[in-house]
Amino acid sequence: MAAVPLEGDAFAGNAALLRSRAIPSLFEALETQSEGTVAVDRDARVVWINEKYARMLGISDPAEAIGREVEEIIPHSQMRQVLATGQPILLDLMLFGTQRLVVTRFPLTDDAGKVIGAVGFVLYDSLHRLKPLLAELSRLEAELAATRRRLDEGRQPRYTLQSYVGDSPVCLEVKRKARLAARTDAPILLLGETGTGKELIAQAIHGLSARSGRSFVGVNVAAIPETLLEAEFFGAVPGAYTGMDRRGREGRFKTADGGTLFLDEIGDMPLGLQAKLLRALQEQEIEPLGSDRPVKVDVRVIAATNVDLEQRIRDGRFRSDLYYRLNVLPIRLPALAEMGGGLEAIAESILQEIAARSGLSLRGLTPEAVEALGRHRWPGNVRELRNVLERTCLLTDNRRLTAADLAEALPDLGDVQTAEAARPAPVRALVHATPQPVPGYDEAFDEFERGLLGRALAASGGRATEAARVLGISRAAFYKKLARLGMRGEGKIPLSPPGRGSG
Repeated sequence: MAAVPLEGDAFAGNAALLRSRAIPSLFEALETQSEGTVAVDRDARVVWINEKYARMLGISDPAEAIGREVEEIIPHSQMRQVLATGQPILLDLMLFGTQRLVVTRFPLTDDAGKVIGAVGFVLYDSLHRLKPLLAELSRLEAELAATRRRLDEGRQPRYTLQSYVGDSPVCLEVKRKARLAARTDAPILLLGETGTGKELIAQAIHGLSARSGRSFVGVNVAAIPETLLEAEFFGAVPGAYTGMDRRGREGRFKTADGGTLFLDEIGDMPLGLQAKLLRALQEQEIEPLGSDRPVKVDVRVIAATNVDLEQRIRDGRFRSDLYYRLNVLPIRLPALAEMGGGLEAIAESILQEIAARSGLSLRGLTPEAVEALGRHRWPGNVRELRNVLERTCLLTDNRRLTAADLAEALPDLGDVQTAEAARPAPVRALVHATPQPVPGYDEAFDEFERGLLGRALAASGGRATEAARVLGISRAAFYKKLARLGMRGEGKIPLSPPGRGSG
């Protein structure tokens, strides 16, 4: 017996037929399950209303509503807005007397896409039926708010102006300009070698500014693949490129909206992206990748570089108009070698951090160590100094770091004593002596104590009381030690017995 084809098979491969059947079915389901349905023409006049909705509105015969403007029978209707915009209004609350109705409205269009009317459904006539949904919505909103708070906390600056250690004239000038920069929303350009604290100053400026309560978002231009830079900065709409998240991407400008965006290594930004950055700075709006609709943003930009931007302009690698837009208030951060007396303060501050983090008992640097640090060029600046100090702390047992300690971690410090040369001569002699059998601790200590007592007696002419006084112990304790060490019966040292004075 041949199989009878299912009715659904007739729709296979025929999307138009499926759509033509589905729409009436959907409308019928909504009309049946909803608390009321109404349809209007392009002039917002009622062309159809079901009996259930008519009764709710106090109309005994639905025909009485036909041809009347929708607001006459539904005072707070938003059907005209749907007709004007062509956009649906989903899950809206509409006031009806003392009730709040949950309604949904859709535009109706002809084959050419022109709006010819609208239809509305009252989904619920009592909000208590929505309580489970509203409770879940409230929970999700609370989770979202908590997540946003955590993100905002994570985007708060870690550094303040006090974190920029140093009281030399060049350091004080950096701090002065940073305070000036915090008073304005103008772009700031931070100039300086790698490791001079550019991000620290950027965070400090943000923390002093009126934007301090909003996000500080930092991004290293050189660390992001060129193919992803545009989406990373300006965001992307869903489907903008292969592999794009279906929810799209927000972008760093949008993330920093209301706050500060720190662009490190701006000199490495591709020319094509520089034009979009310039427009964002000038117009305070961005255009996400894959979109033709600009999005307004309120972002303060601080840029930083360790390269000569003017030379890059001459080389055709950086836009002059972007440079002038960024270079409103330049702040040059000195290299470590230019800080003079500030070097010692920075080193001491780093050592305090290391001690607090590692639990080491550190008391700073000897004067010779400070002098040795000053002889090094420090091409890596503070980052290199921190590395050297951390390595030195691991290699030494000294609580105050010496020049010799530093020389082991940084051999090119110059003509300083090594740790070997810094050892006292007796210690060096012991280290390099011909190896001898090593006695046990107790045996070695007894031998040491025996020699000490003997020297004390010799120095005091054999008088036990005087020898005990020299050693800072009682005469009774002195005699006990002599007895324990077997020295009382040797006869080589004249002793006075306990209880009798000695000479």
